[in-house]
Amino acid sequence: MAESIEKRVQQALDDIRPQLQMDGGDVELVAVEGSTVKVRLVGHCACCPMSQMTLKNGIQEHLKTVVPEIQTVDAV
Repeated sequence: MAESIEKRVQQALDDIRPQLQMDGGDVELVAVEGSTVKVRLVGHCACCPMSQMTLKNGIQEHLKTVVPEIQTVDAV
């Protein structure tokens, strides 16, 4: 049986979590709605001026590579 999209997304987030934690931040999966993933940036990532770059160039690009069904990642 194929793994659910949510599980694959969580595994992909787990792949990049160490890099975020090295800078005092983290990411939490909030929801997967169709081809959109909603995440919450926490710790230093929540207030970092570079958080949108991290979200789009880091998290979103990694998720789109690992889980091709995903098109967009939004912070909530």
